[in-house]
Amino acid sequence: MKNYTIKKTLFLLAVTLIGSLTHAQTNANTKKPNLLIIIADQWRGQAVGFEGKEPVKTPHIDKFAKESLILDQMVSNYPVCSPARAMLMTGKYPIKNKVYSNVNSSSAPFGIELQKDAVCWSDILKAKGYSNGYIGKWHLDSPYKPYIPTSNNIGPVAWNEWASPDRRHGFDYWYAYGTYDEHNKPMYWDTNAARDDFHYVNQWGPIHEADKALAFMKNEGGKLRKSDAPFSLVVSMNPPHSQYETVPENYYNLYKDIPLDKLIKDANIPPAGTESGDQYRHDIRYYYANITGVDEQIGRILQGLKDQKLDDNTIVLITADHGNCLGKHDEVSKNNIFEESLRIPFILYWKGHIMARKDKQFLGSIPDIYPTLLELMGLKNETPKDLDGTSYAQYFLDGKGPVPSEQFILGAIISNNAKINTGFRGIRTKDYKLAYVKKKQKGEFVLYDLKADPFEMKNIYKPDNKMVKKLKPVLEHWLQKTNDGFTLGK
Repeated sequence: MKNYTIKKTLFLLAVTLIGSLTHAQTNANTKKPNLLIIIADQWRGQAVGFEGKEPVKTPHIDKFAKESLILDQMVSNYPVCSPARAMLMTGKYPIKNKVYSNVNSSSAPFGIELQKDAVCWSDILKAKGYSNGYIGKWHLDSPYKPYIPTSNNIGPVAWNEWASPDRRHGFDYWYAYGTYDEHNKPMYWDTNAARDDFHYVNQWGPIHEADKALAFMKNEGGKLRKSDAPFSLVVSMNPPHSQYETVPENYYNLYKDIPLDKLIKDANIPPAGTESGDQYRHDIRYYYANITGVDEQIGRILQGLKDQKLDDNTIVLITADHGNCLGKHDEVSKNNIFEESLRIPFILYWKGHIMARKDKQFLGSIPDIYPTLLELMGLKNETPKDLDGTSYAQYFLDGKGPVPSEQFILGAIISNNAKINTGFRGIRTKDYKLAYVKKKQKGEFVLYDLKADPFEMKNIYKPDNKMVKKLKPVLEHWLQKTNDGFTLGK
């Protein structure tokens, strides 16, 4: 009897031990992935080294891209700062999420800002136990009087504002600002800073923000994030947004001796002697220098991820809020229908999960990022049902499954009198772009053949064009789907 009791006890201990080991192994196999999103402002998708389209140096991203999914056709559906960022955070198009123009004092009276009750992906991660951090540019809260006494708030339009803790949508660690373009002396609010307690830093913004990202990943001081919880971190760098000349000299020196004719090749660059043409020629070296500087800081962050042994289970997304014409097509920057304004980098990495490849077919849209990331992170069932975006998680993993047939684009909506029926709306496919553009009370259709005319030099719109007949009903459907009051001409 005694031997039986001993054997039974040993058996139960063995079962318990095996069960504990199995449970531990299961937990290890189902460990929630971390998420790192790096956003650069005003970075057009053509201006990365691996694209081979422009003579810009991005060695760190080029190397990382070889291990990642690249979406060559990714666009910013509303190519300006606040609407693009709101689409990313909410998974909804601008009319629905109420951020249909840039957030500033002109748009504030009409409630144009990220809504306090919006359910952002970061809110969901917070509810599921994630420790969330945000570093850099936010630009989703309206300025209110008395305005913060920063240089971009003293003119006729105020831009910059503090985000109160109850408007940070689940981000526990906060080192950010609304919007501020003095890159060599940026300003920030800390997590616990009051509205008047912002501070300046005598360092180029991306370098300082990379330092803060490294500290977050290391969890310096043990208080930046919960060490026993998965994390998400957004690093939102302002360059290569203007002001372009406030870039460290060592990056500019990489381009200063390159002959201008090597940098001025594209057909849509206005000629010298024109205002836009001369501005492009002045800015292009600085623009590339900013991109190279941002690339180096991204390289530091990615190396930090490896050093902390976090790269095995962290989804990394590198992208931008919109592009930059820089004078092409006589457009000073963004918020227009052209490819340099719309197309953005999109590089997605998850070691051992996402198949590395350059995808030239997939028509990526910003609202799709939210549901796709949540599904990749095992949170498909937590995704709100009212999103405009669609999850393409399976396609991102292995290239199999349904894909979108077009991209809906919109922009240039006038905010200071809340007229939705302004600006442009359009449909983009891999080979064509149809849009209706309203300027100064006049409107016109444009159709570009992106394959035959990649620089969009010739509007081939005719009412009886077969692509017009195909794409116009699609555009009308998108307007209905997104509850957009925009009206198309005939």
